[in-house]
Amino acid sequence: MAAPLTLVVMARWPAPGRCKTRLARHTGRLAAAQIQRQLTQHSLEVSGRWSQRHQHKLLMAVDGLGPRGLRRWQGQLQALAPGVQLGPQGGGNLGCRMQRQLQRAFQAGAERVIVIGTDLPALETSDLDAAAEALLRAPLVLGPARDGGYWLIGLNRSGFRRAGAQLMSGIPWGSDQVLQLSLAAAAARQLQAVLLRQQNDLDEPSDLEDWLRCQLPPA
Repeated sequence: MAAPLTLVVMARWPAPGRCKTRLARHTGRLAAAQIQRQLTQHSLEVSGRWSQRHQHKLLMAVDGLGPRGLRRWQGQLQALAPGVQLGPQGGGNLGCRMQRQLQRAFQAGAERVIVIGTDLPALETSDLDAAAEALLRAPLVLGPARDGGYWLIGLNRSGFRRAGAQLMSGIPWGSDQVLQLSLAAAAARQLQAVLLRQQNDLDEPSDLEDWLRCQLPPA
C-alpha cells in the first residue's frame, strides 16, 4: 500500500477587492472575483475527485475567512469535494504559509504532501497522479509555471525533514526567479527534484486566454 498522502489546496476567499488584484485592474473587481470563484471550484472539483479515487486526505487552506466563515464555506463545498476540510493559512508570506501547511500535514501522519493553488484552469487528475508517483521515488516534485514560479510543490517525509524549510526561505515570491532559486536550494542540499509539465497560473490579464479556452465546450 502506498504511503499516506495529503493534498493541500491553497485558496483565497473570492470576494471583490480581496482577490486577483492584478487581474481586477483589467476586468473590474466583480469579474475578477467571479473568475477566482470558478478557478477555485475547478481546482477543488479535480482535487476532490482525485482524492476520493485514491482515498487521500484533502485539505483546503484559506486566506481571508474567520472560523465561522470557514465552517460555512466548508459545508457549501462538500458537493464539489466530499470530505474536504477547511482551515486557515495563517500569516506570513507565501513561503511561510506553505511551510506551515506542510508541517501540519506531516505532523498529522502524512508521508507525502502535495500543495497546489487555485489559479490552474488546465489542472487535471493526471497532474496529481504524476506528482504522487514522483514522491515515491524522489523527495521533491515541482510543477513549473510559465511565469518562472511553480504551480505545485510536493515533498515526502524524508525530503521535508532534510530541507523543507530551506526550500522556502529567502525566495522572492511573485518574481520570475522562484522556480530557479528553489531548484538551486534543493541542489545545494542534494535533494533530487522531479519536474512536472509546465502550466500557466492565471494572474494577469494576458493569462485570460487559457481560462477562456478551458470554458469552451469541446469541438
